[in-house]
Amino acid sequence: MFENLSDRLDRAFKLLKGEGRITEINVAETLKDIRKALLDADVSYKVAKNFCDEVKQKALGQNVLKAVRPGQMMTKIVHDELAALMGGQATDINLKGSPAVILIAGLQGSGKTTFAGKLALHVKTKKGRLPLLVACDVYRPAAVEQLKVLGAQIGTFVYTEEGSKNPVQIAQNAIRYARANGYNTVIVDTAGRLAIDEEMMQEIAAIKKAIDPGETLFVVDAMTGQDAVNTAAAFNERLNFDGVVLTKLDGDTRGGAAISIRAVVTKPLKFTSSGEKLETLDVFHPERMADRILGMGDIVSFVERAQEQVDEEEARRLQKKLAKDQFTFDDFYQQLQQIKKMGNIKELASMIPGMGKVMKDIDVSNESFKSIEAMIQSMTPQERNNPGIFNGSRRKRVAMGSGVSIAEVNRFVKQFESMCQMVKSMGGNKAKNMMQAMQTRRRH
Repeated sequence: MFENLSDRLDRAFKLLKGEGRITEINVAETLKDIRKALLDADVSYKVAKNFCDEVKQKALGQNVLKAVRPGQMMTKIVHDELAALMGGQATDINLKGSPAVILIAGLQGSGKTTFAGKLALHVKTKKGRLPLLVACDVYRPAAVEQLKVLGAQIGTFVYTEEGSKNPVQIAQNAIRYARANGYNTVIVDTAGRLAIDEEMMQEIAAIKKAIDPGETLFVVDAMTGQDAVNTAAAFNERLNFDGVVLTKLDGDTRGGAAISIRAVVTKPLKFTSSGEKLETLDVFHPERMADRILGMGDIVSFVERAQEQVDEEEARRLQKKLAKDQFTFDDFYQQLQQIKKMGNIKELASMIPGMGKVMKDIDVSNESFKSIEAMIQSMTPQERNNPGIFNGSRRKRVAMGSGVSIAEVNRFVKQFESMCQMVKSMGGNKAKNMMQAMQTRRRH
């Protein structure tokens, strides 16, 4: 997401390169390109115009320091205005009430049910809550079963009423069940439609009135662009929801919904979601998203995701093994699984400053790991734990077993050896300092 917008904005800022100061003329030229970039990203015309007017006012009012180039000052102004446009600061979810009740609404196909599972995992692991998932989508085939599967994956009970076609009654009974059984958070998954219709609006409004949730979240597919904003506005008129969740941010989306939706519905973006993995739910931070849009990366979110998956003791063990040249294929395989849990590889790369541009034309995904995993899985336990014995005949057998060529096996082994050597040559101090930094972040 945002790759095209980031490129267009970067080109716009280059208009100011070499200029001695910000003037009305060079600002106007830059803003013309910025406005075009926003419109191409599916940001509404009104939002794009208001945004550029704000930037112009701030830019022409700045006393530019001699040490600061106009392009740098303009980038900062655009960054700050983007963050403000998207809400300014992160907004936490409301978990007040006994139990806290969260109602989830949206169109069919927006990712509501998957989000319900992700949110249950989020409040369970990040907030220390005991969630109850409630299946109120009584129309879509397999919707209840899907929620049950998600609940089983995260160890969360799913309340259902087989055969009932009354979602209002199901939701009310679920809350009574939660109170009686010690659940302090109730997450209600509701039905969607392929398009907005009166019957759907009446039903979701009736559920909200009956259960009086402390938090109503509208889930919207970021892939639908400006249509997502229009749908959010229609739902907000009837539901007056508390926040928005943008799903499928790892897809081929231009990013206009993320930028426009806060300005149109005046409700905060609370979460973003990418992929099907239940761990890939992020609290929405406007400043971090502005960083990513302007190609500055989002190293804070990257570290936070890493902290969720990396065990400190395991990291220390691997650090020692690398230093002693004892890192094995089995260790490498385990690390691959941790990386995959962090999310989509290309999305992770975009969080690292400068990597977004490097990776934009490279076709890489988590699927790229499959051949490597197949090679390691085709090795014997002895080979996995003793890379030094991996000779020609063993490589030939692994190539046949994993369905790849011997050349691919040789290339992987060479890359593995180079990686081990590179990490070892970095020395222990850098790894030690990084570990201390991560521990400090955990404490705070």
